[in-house]
Amino acid sequence: MGYDNSHDLCSNLNQEQDSEFTRMTNTAVSRRGFMAGMGALGVGAFIGMSPIAQSVQAAMSASVKSKLIGFKPVPASTADSVVVPEGYKVTNLISWGDPLFDNAPEFDPSGKAPAASQALQFGDNTDGMSLFPLSNDRAVMAVNNEYTNVEYLYDHQGKAITADDVLKAQNAHGVSVFEIKKTAKGWSVDRLGKLNRRITANTPMQITGPAAGDELLKTAADPSGMEVLGTFNNCANGQTPWGTYLTCEENFHKYFGSNDDTYAVPAELQRYGIKVEDKTYQWSKHDERFDLSQNPNEPNRHGWVVEIDPMDPTSKPQKRTALGRFKHENAAFMIDKNGHAVVYLGDDERGEHLYKFVSKDKYIANNNQHNRRLLEEGTLYVAKFMAADGELKGKGQWIELTFGKNGLTPENGFNSQAEVLIYTRLAATQVGGTTMDRPEWVAVHPNKQTAFCTLTNNKNRGKKENQPIGGPNPRENNKYGQIVRWSPMNGDHTQSAFNWDLYLIAGNPTLHSSGLLAGSNNITPDNMFNSPDGLGFDESGRLWIMTDGKYSNKDDFVGMGNNQMLCGDPESGEVHRFLTGPVAAEVTGLTFTPDYKTMFIGIQHPGEKLKGSHFPEGGMSKPRSTIVVITRDDGGVIGA
Repeated sequence: MGYDNSHDLCSNLNQEQDSEFTRMTNTAVSRRGFMAGMGALGVGAFIGMSPIAQSVQAAMSASVKSKLIGFKPVPASTADSVVVPEGYKVTNLISWGDPLFDNAPEFDPSGKAPAASQALQFGDNTDGMSLFPLSNDRAVMAVNNEYTNVEYLYDHQGKAITADDVLKAQNAHGVSVFEIKKTAKGWSVDRLGKLNRRITANTPMQITGPAAGDELLKTAADPSGMEVLGTFNNCANGQTPWGTYLTCEENFHKYFGSNDDTYAVPAELQRYGIKVEDKTYQWSKHDERFDLSQNPNEPNRHGWVVEIDPMDPTSKPQKRTALGRFKHENAAFMIDKNGHAVVYLGDDERGEHLYKFVSKDKYIANNNQHNRRLLEEGTLYVAKFMAADGELKGKGQWIELTFGKNGLTPENGFNSQAEVLIYTRLAATQVGGTTMDRPEWVAVHPNKQTAFCTLTNNKNRGKKENQPIGGPNPRENNKYGQIVRWSPMNGDHTQSAFNWDLYLIAGNPTLHSSGLLAGSNNITPDNMFNSPDGLGFDESGRLWIMTDGKYSNKDDFVGMGNNQMLCGDPESGEVHRFLTGPVAAEVTGLTFTPDYKTMFIGIQHPGEKLKGSHFPEGGMSKPRSTIVVITRDDGGVIGA
């Protein structure tokens, strides 16, 4: 179903729904009158000042009117450190290579440490994470370790990778689970924690759901198609009310290749970016599991959401095929008012889609045996957004991805529900899902009335035929990104119809006086940024926005400085910069203690591509991805 057929989908949608969403929509975004958002600062105050100086001046002058936001915003920064508002403190919790067990070796910055050491240490490139409280002063953390920077992992910077080097990288991927404890000095890792565990690219896992046992998941090592080794390129996450952790496999395509140059990659795998070349990680050269010519089905066994029990280090992680196979960003989990589990899912690639899963069965409080099967069976949907020309709001529909419906039939190349899920991207195209500007993290407001998704950027928008300009993707060659917001009909997230608008459009108002490149009204010189990525709410409804964008601080991105974290009030539309990260780092991953008085944030890939960071230890030390702990000097709630 093509984009032009949206009129047919609109015909059965209800009229504008609740007044709350209408009010937010009417005030949030406008192409015109952008300069009004600058308030008393005025344009003239910024003329003749450098972009960073403008940002500093703007931050000093910015007033916070929101009832939710109480901190003084920080200016943009290019410092090699984590900068937080006055009255806040930053400490380090754990960095790549730190020991997770009492018998683990300390981090060796030489790059010569063996794979066996990395298996006992915190993995690389921290990303999504969740905290599971044990008591007021103890908790378990589950943290994604997305990938490795070969320029730092090895002493040869990836120029002479051996079999042990590949195993070392595989041990640096996956998930780290570890206990933390709070003392008078703050939070620290308990290396004696009985729940401490490393889950890597070689950890045995069970495949569950409709695709389990399908021919496309069978290999010589696993003729049943029911068990797979490992998880890797784990981006963001989710957390269930029954105490499990959802880790999401994203760019799995990067790890496959073939030693047979004549191998032809099937079109189904090409859609996921699979190629014969394996230049960066070179796993296929030393581990035949990743050689496409030897194991052509192995890529189909990755790209899933994996459910992990952090309270049982002997438990086997479960790959939940009912949630579809694509480059998962996070899994925004909620229990709808009708009792169904609803999971929103973004596919982080230019021109891919936004999804929703609704469980078949309902959640039953205090019945974990039942609840742990909720993600095994349900219905997957892809989003279709509609809008009038030039409008930045409209209606939408979730289109069912079920075998036999909406053209998902043998005539169109789908022979079972397993194939629909294994080739979710192809199914989404078949039914006419809207191609998006890299849908990344999704977050559901604590009142469950709205959900938000970061659309980080898209250089192909308006250039590729299947990625037209319009609706929630309003800019050609989208360099800055935006955040789309939707509200389901009657507040019911299991419904197919929804209303949507853009909560914000990122831009650079120091370069552009008006229009979409300047950003929406709530983007000003004091809070401008690019490429919103991570996203999460606290219990009061503050929206925390993390960025993974261009940190060149020049040309289109002049004045933006390093990547950052912002705090938004969805009701007032205000957005204020809360934190800036070190040189060449992404700010990602977010979790809180239950009282919301401690925030844990991930600082990923500082100094990537030898950019010159020495975070977190300073001096001439090797940069390391790190989880930092943020608290208020007065012990108050973060952001308030």
